[in-house]
Amino acid sequence: MPIPADTPAVDRTLLRDDVYRRLRDAIVDGTFAPGEQLKDLELATWLGVSRTPVREALMRLAHGGLVVTLPGRSTTVSTLDMRAVWDARDVVAAMHELAVREAVPAMTEADLAAMRDANRRFRSALEAGDVEAALRADDELHGVPVAVSQNRALAAVLDDLTPVLRRAERLRFASPGGRASVDRHDELIRLCAASDGEAAAAVAFDIYHSLPTDPQTADPA
Repeated sequence: MPIPADTPAVDRTLLRDDVYRRLRDAIVDGTFAPGEQLKDLELATWLGVSRTPVREALMRLAHGGLVVTLPGRSTTVSTLDMRAVWDARDVVAAMHELAVREAVPAMTEADLAAMRDANRRFRSALEAGDVEAALRADDELHGVPVAVSQNRALAAVLDDLTPVLRRAERLRFASPGGRASVDRHDELIRLCAASDGEAAAAVAFDIYHSLPTDPQTADPA
């Protein structure tokens, strides 16, 4: 039987990115624990894909510091390396600072409303002790300036490095200190609404750069 000439090809880029996100999220949320060995065949079976996108995703995760790969031997989930967290924190903070600086002149009332709504949900999630919901709301809030900036290079850097911070942030948002983040978000939104790009960018930087060296004693961020 001839292969139809007009059948669209599977978007391999989307498949690769989806596999990466699924594995990344499974590491960040603790489905795969630190030190656990990851086997590409088992992962491919779990995700229902071939081994190729799994291998590509593991290489990308290794680049981001979430897994440790020994060529020809094994791939394991990395432990929470605070030096890696600090390094990623510095870059992520700078990227959010740049995103806000670029976004503020173009922000609309709808953008500001989306940030306010995300912060309300963030507050509610913290009060309920729902760390997963808090992380999602925090992502949505900070994602607004990133989207408005339309800086694809910036977004790509954040996509690679933000997961390195997630395990530390999970501990922070589970602690009482994480609740101070609500006020920092309010200040960020107020400055964005006032079109004070420089001051808003400084707050955005500090929100991420104030991630503590010891996540068990988490303070505002």
